[in-house]
Amino acid sequence: MILITGGAGFVGSHLALRLKKEFPEKQVVAFDNLKRRGSELNLTRLRESGVEFVHGDIRQPGDLDFKNVEWILECSAEPSALAGIDGATDYLVHTNLLGTYHCLELSRKNNAGMIFLSTSRVYPVKKIQELQYRSGNTRFELEGKQDLPGVSSMGISEDFPLEGARTLYGTTKLASELMIAEYAENFGLSMIINRCGVLTGPWQMGKVDQGVVVLWMAKHLFGGNLSYIGYEGSGFQVRDMLHIEDLGDLIELQLNQPEHYHGGTFNVGGGIEISTSLLELTEWCEKITGKSIPIQRKPEARPGDVPWFITDSTLIQNHCGWKPKRNLETILKEIHHWMDSYQDQLRPILS
Repeated sequence: MILITGGAGFVGSHLALRLKKEFPEKQVVAFDNLKRRGSELNLTRLRESGVEFVHGDIRQPGDLDFKNVEWILECSAEPSALAGIDGATDYLVHTNLLGTYHCLELSRKNNAGMIFLSTSRVYPVKKIQELQYRSGNTRFELEGKQDLPGVSSMGISEDFPLEGARTLYGTTKLASELMIAEYAENFGLSMIINRCGVLTGPWQMGKVDQGVVVLWMAKHLFGGNLSYIGYEGSGFQVRDMLHIEDLGDLIELQLNQPEHYHGGTFNVGGGIEISTSLLELTEWCEKITGKSIPIQRKPEARPGDVPWFITDSTLIQNHCGWKPKRNLETILKEIHHWMDSYQDQLRPILS
């Protein structure tokens, strides 16, 4: 059995469908509490593809009563960088940290391997904010000389320092990484950690605090309000993007040859070639939808915001030859086509 936690969410459902196709003889189970609005839309797709759905909550170990598990793909998360800053930390910590512990216990009891989807948010906020930047025409650009290791024109690598605060979301993920290392060492379990950048693609239910690419396209297509938040309302903040199917390519490689990746922690993202600022993203959305909407400028940054993050995936690329295949234009056109095709279902969720 391949068990996928968060299996009805954006990432989990894509991987469940992909792996059922790749390993048709395997039992693939999608486990999810359906908390995220829109995740229920994936249930029909999962069922029609032969993926079993189990409704349950990763916070409850009794819900994870599975036998004969070979692999766990830990995709469950409260993924918002703003989660918990209002003092409501319970769901965040119990899902992201205690939930991972429950998965590790399931792994131990079944002697199962685990692929853990971590995040670029494990890297400390202040250290990223204090890098040397300049303002280009449409985005922030990294200066050539930097004082910290693990940062270059390629982006931020696994060698970037981890000391410092990183948002509560990032902290729960880093703490989970540490527990995973202990279980791998003490119980001889096959464990792989992928620190993902901004994942996106069709069937993502984008919100202000998570899934910004889909949110931006949805507001242009359906109408609504958007804001450039922080950095004088410039829209210059930059992120790299990774199509969910490019992540699927890597997961397949890892499952087919797990011994080659065992114990590894890898940055996984689109890199500088597949990056955009919010201002540039607006231009793309206007071009693809043929629509323009007013965008407010809010100069004050939110807690945890960083002006620039590009994933340096050199380690994983050199390790196995994996590299993203889908460029930014392809990603955005696929998202638009999906939204346009399912307007009646998606408008109430995304508008």
